[in-house]
Amino acid sequence: MRRRRQPLAIDLTLIPYHGKPHKEHDEIYRSQAKSGTSHFHAYATAYVIRKGQRFTVALTSVRRHDPLPAVLQRLLRVAARAAVRPRYLLLDRGFCSVDVIRYLQQARYGWLMPLVLRGRKASHPKGISGSRTFATYKRSSWGYYTMTNAAKRKASFRVCVKCRNRRGERGQRGRQALVYAFGGCLRPSSYTWVKETYRSRFAIETSYRQMHQARIRTCTRDPLLRLLYVGVALLLRNVWVWLHWQVLACRQRGGRRIDLGRLSFRKMLVWLQHGAEAHLGIHDAITTEHRMYE
Repeated sequence: MRRRRQPLAIDLTLIPYHGKPHKEHDEIYRSQAKSGTSHFHAYATAYVIRKGQRFTVALTSVRRHDPLPAVLQRLLRVAARAAVRPRYLLLDRGFCSVDVIRYLQQARYGWLMPLVLRGRKASHPKGISGSRTFATYKRSSWGYYTMTNAAKRKASFRVCVKCRNRRGERGQRGRQALVYAFGGCLRPSSYTWVKETYRSRFAIETSYRQMHQARIRTCTRDPLLRLLYVGVALLLRNVWVWLHWQVLACRQRGGRRIDLGRLSFRKMLVWLQHGAEAHLGIHDAITTEHRMYE
């Protein structure tokens, strides 16, 4: 991964939190309600996507008032310490803002993300407006758009609209327009390339599910300790991916063939648990209240 520049996928994950802050109210991130709460511990991660394998190379915590450009800059600095250089960035739609796009343009990164649709809908008496106009396209095409935020700051970038037919999907019909924003040194060769390239980051949700399987459950309010537990869980997943690629993969002509069924992530965690119990000499026992006589 260090030999050449790699595509980096940037994402934001929220872990529901039902307690009080440890020291400062800024420790808790506020977002849309999920799992019965609108309070979360937030973490931003950067993944390398290489030959279908995903390795976490950067992790940082996100506070309530942290600007997204600063969070993105911290992630890229952590990845740079590991000598991982981004070829281009695949970002979640939560990063689609004027400030983030202006930072990416100034830093001269190639980037790709879904364009958030804003403006009047087609049912409005004055007609459709804003970025929602791209969703009405019936044919794939390229475009250009200028986004303005509440502070009247502007950011201009290119847009790709990929139209697809939803025929054959349950409960769906007609055409769907997928709208992407991109810029920097990224020069897409086709509409399909844009769609498939961004689609490669969808498996990040699977990584988060596995991270939750390995994450230590705790009631502590210390955000640093919680960050440590998340980092250990992601590190264990990196080990699992490395084992499949370096040890368990079948080497053959044309590339390595990986069979994830040979060792599931949960099975590896059970093995580690048994090894820790054997090393520490843990024995399950319970004290009885009465002596038993034969």
